[in-house]
Amino acid sequence: MAKKRSVKQKSKPSILKKITNIASKIFIYFLLVSVIWVLALRFINPPITLLMVLRNIERKANGKPFKIEKKWVKFDDMSDNMKRAAVSAEDQLFLKHIGFDVKAIEKAFASNTKGKKIKGGSTISQQTAKNVFLWPGRSWIRKGFEAYFTLLIEIFWSKERILEVYLNVIEMGDGIYGAEAAAQEYYGKSCVKLTKNQAALIASCFPNPLRWTPKNATPYIRHRQYLILRNMRRLGPLDF
Repeated sequence: MAKKRSVKQKSKPSILKKITNIASKIFIYFLLVSVIWVLALRFINPPITLLMVLRNIERKANGKPFKIEKKWVKFDDMSDNMKRAAVSAEDQLFLKHIGFDVKAIEKAFASNTKGKKIKGGSTISQQTAKNVFLWPGRSWIRKGFEAYFTLLIEIFWSKERILEVYLNVIEMGDGIYGAEAAAQEYYGKSCVKLTKNQAALIASCFPNPLRWTPKNATPYIRHRQYLILRNMRRLGPLDF
């Protein structure tokens, strides 16, 4: 009996050790793969995102054809008006923070706990991490991964690269992704030639591009455009 008990006591630690070893290996592999992935996309433009895939699954379910309108534009070739409009609309401290706007997060948390309209408080860096590396949705698990990838791109990418990727992959309409596709769709011109008013109107629709469009701007969107233009004047040129 004593021998059987000792065998059972020894087997328990060995199983726990195996689980710990497997978990450690998975964690290390995840770190290596994620770092390599982020480093690769510092130089390689992401060809597609999970959001684009999911949106097309939704389109198919609704009987619509496959649609991804996008064209990559290099950071230096993009209109300064579009860059400034994006920063003015979404993240005015973009050049100063290291991925997170603590005050905005605190305000969003306070608003959400009071039962008001849900606010994200996400920076451009966080939105880029979410769009490129993760799936859409709201959960603490996804937020954790978002924070992790935000730190990685802030470490391994420049601010120029973060904004370049952001303005080339974000959703800007039904099947429209990136500033170039949006400029062609709404104004029939390249994003290189966008005026301040046009760039601000596109940026005013960022929070919900499937609901709002520059083609049929509501009074609310026009007000957002006005605020963005005011912020653009206040911010002045972006000093990268």
